[in-house]
Amino acid sequence: MNRTVRTSRTRTALTALATASVFAGLLATATGSAAADKDPATEAPKPTVVLVHGAFADSTSWNDVIRRLRHDHYPVVAVANPLRSLSGDSAYLRDVLAGIDGPIVLAGHSYGGSVISNAATGNENVKALVYLAAFLPDKGESAADLAGKFPGSTLGDTLRPVPTMNADGSPVNDLYIQNTSFHHQFAADVPRATTDLMAVTQRPITDAALAGASAEPAWKTIPSWVLVATQDLNIPPAAQEFMAERAHAHTSKVRSSHAVSVSKPGKVTEVIENAAHAVR
Repeated sequence: MNRTVRTSRTRTALTALATASVFAGLLATATGSAAADKDPATEAPKPTVVLVHGAFADSTSWNDVIRRLRHDHYPVVAVANPLRSLSGDSAYLRDVLAGIDGPIVLAGHSYGGSVISNAATGNENVKALVYLAAFLPDKGESAADLAGKFPGSTLGDTLRPVPTMNADGSPVNDLYIQNTSFHHQFAADVPRATTDLMAVTQRPITDAALAGASAEPAWKTIPSWVLVATQDLNIPPAAQEFMAERAHAHTSKVRSSHAVSVSKPGKVTEVIENAAHAVR
């Protein structure tokens, strides 16, 4: 009997010990998971990415970039750039930015770079500026000035002006890229079936917007990232590199036409997310 009792007690003790060990393991796992959940890096909200298109495009030019950013859980706003005047377009974007809570990564393509440079000045929520085959004007410079600063742009020969009126009644020209020239000029590395649609749906920019002089630009006080499109026929790559160097921007290059957000959305997303990671 005594031997049986001792054996029974031994088994009971071993069972209790095993149960305690399992419980301790589960507790450690749960504690570790909770600690991971409380990691400040994982708790910090991701910045809102605001995308600003340029001339001869619209917000759908960002579609493949938006899909990638949303897959990576970034809030995204694609702004409909009016393309009427640099001061007016910048004021409109400034109002859009004022309605967004929390940190912002602001990205612009082409003329959109001029707009973000002006709209972000003085906005403490804008933590990074991203320029994608875009203009980075200094005070007093226009997009037209910078496009002509270095040889290589063939845009002027492809434009079709359409006389119209500003809201105040003053005359202005809407500028379109001729449909027959659109593929080669704007997006030579994009399938023609796509560029045929882009040509038809392009939004014109006024000559006044391209000639508009920049105010004090935000890239002087906000960190900037630049993606140079090395096959760009709108903004010469040499001009893009000049502006990036002047702004002390984090610069990378991609073999792409001017329509870099359409032809290389993966690289564009990478640059935007690199900027977002750097300022979080």
